[in-house]
Order: sequence, then C-alpha cells, then structure tokens
Amino acid sequence: MIRKAVIPAAGFGTRFLPAAKSQPKEMLPIVDTPTIQYVVEEAVASGITDILMIIGRGKRAIEEHFDRNFDLESELEESGKRAELDAIRRISNLANVHFVWQKEMNGLGDAVSYARCHIGNEPFALLLGDTIVESDTPVTRQLMKIFERYRESVVALEEVERSKVSRYGVIAGSLVSKNLYMIEDFIEKPRIEEAPSTLAIAGRYVFTPDIFDCIARVSRGKNNEIQLTDAMRLMVKSSAMYGVRFKGARYDIGNKMDFIKTNVVFGLKRKDLKQELAAFIRELAGTLGGAGGKRPRPGKTK
Repeated sequence: MIRKAVIPAAGFGTRFLPAAKSQPKEMLPIVDTPTIQYVVEEAVASGITDILMIIGRGKRAIEEHFDRNFDLESELEESGKRAELDAIRRISNLANVHFVWQKEMNGLGDAVSYARCHIGNEPFALLLGDTIVESDTPVTRQLMKIFERYRESVVALEEVERSKVSRYGVIAGSLVSKNLYMIEDFIEKPRIEEAPSTLAIAGRYVFTPDIFDCIARVSRGKNNEIQLTDAMRLMVKSSAMYGVRFKGARYDIGNKMDFIKTNVVFGLKRKDLKQELAAFIRELAGTLGGAGGKRPRPGKTK
C-alpha cells in the first residue's frame, strides 16, 4: 500500500515572470484554485495520506495555503459565508502535508533526493507540481494499481504528436498488454528522427526507494543539473520499470499558452461561469476572422 507522495515545487518559474517573482508558479490559479491544490487533491483521491513538498526560496505561500488561517476563518464565520469557510478549512485537512527546502536549484533529480529521509524504505508516488491531470480514475491511482500488481516502478505516459517529441522525455520500450509498456530506456527531448516512440513522460510516477540510490550515482547532466530522467535511465538497467498510457487529459501549467488554455477549459466546466464565458468566447471568435471587428469587452456578453 502506497501512502506517501512527493511533490517538487522548488523551481523559479522563469517562464511566468514577472508574476513568478513574488508568488510561486504553482500558486497561479486555474480559475480560483491554485494549480498545486489540484495536484494534492489527485494524490488524496488516489489514497495518499502523507505528502512531502519540496520547496525553495520564495515558495512560502505554498506552506501558508495548506495551513489554517484563523483570522480569515473568523471573518468568514462572522460574515455568514459558510460555503467559503468550509472550502478553506477543507484545504488544510486534505492530508498530512510536510515541507522541506531544496537549498540550491540543482534540478528535478536533486529535488527528489531531498525526500529520501521522509520516504525511508517505502514505495512512493511522485507528482509534478505544475501539471494537472484529469481522469475518471486518478492517474496516480492508475499507476498505484500497476505497482500493486508488479511491485516495480511505474511511469505515466502520454501519446504526443511526433512533431512535438523534442519537447518531452520519451520512452523506448515494448508493449506488455493494452496501454502497458516495459520500459527499456528514456530519451530526453530527442530530435524527431531519433525519437524511439511518441510516448512522453507525463509528470506522474510511482517509484521504489531504489530511485534515491540512482539519483546519488548520476552525474550532472543537462544545464549542469541532476536530472531525474538520467537516474531513471540508470534504474532500468538493473530493475524492471513499467509505463502506463493513462486514460485522461493532461494540462501542463509550465508555460503561458497552456496555462491560458487550461483556465478556459476549466472555466467552461464551472456551472457558475460556463454560460457567460461561452458567450464571450463566441463573441470574441467572431472578431478574429476579419479586420475592423468590434472587440468585445470582458464581462459584456450578448
């Protein structure tokens, strides 16, 4: 039974400057909920009860978000805003959330290594803090089910267009059964002609604690950082590792365009926003086909 998860959230978020100068990119909201809260809720929905977040300088807002704010709670209670009060109290009760600081920005592999003492000899889930995945069965839970069967590390995989493989880490491997692969190697951001597949790593993992020894053994790689992918390449040389092409939709919040798209998609899922937002999108779309069209103003819909 996997009961612990690790969520790295220590990066600078330079793609979101200047916003990320004063707040963590993981706290940027999708509609009205910070990105990292969606990640935590996925872990909890998968059965995780203990979460360790790896944070760095300027990430104190993440700690505060998952702690109680008694002044705010008192204000909401006095104002009779019961729904809002229940919502913020729920956040601090999602799971046992712990924090450790990554002293220097030395890559994802280095960030994960800070979890070693907390994890001990247990298998654990790893969820990237800037990636949201929607699915009927939480993706982390899908990986946990495969781990329970094979007792080996498991990685979430997403089919991507071949023209875009150079943006991702992709796998080389063989099909074991429907949507399940035995991984033989990982290639980080390959050229199109060199890509062994179109199956990309999708920001969700279940690892045995052996991953920590592999991280400790790898040398600095791309950007002079300790890369998790390099540790995984080392790991598959001595241990079996599986990849699951998961059922669901992944939203990468690590870049501006996908962040904007995700807000639109999630806004359209909201009953309180769907009708007005859809009307605004239709009105806006009508101005894009020709010059001189009157541009709609936010909040003004027909």
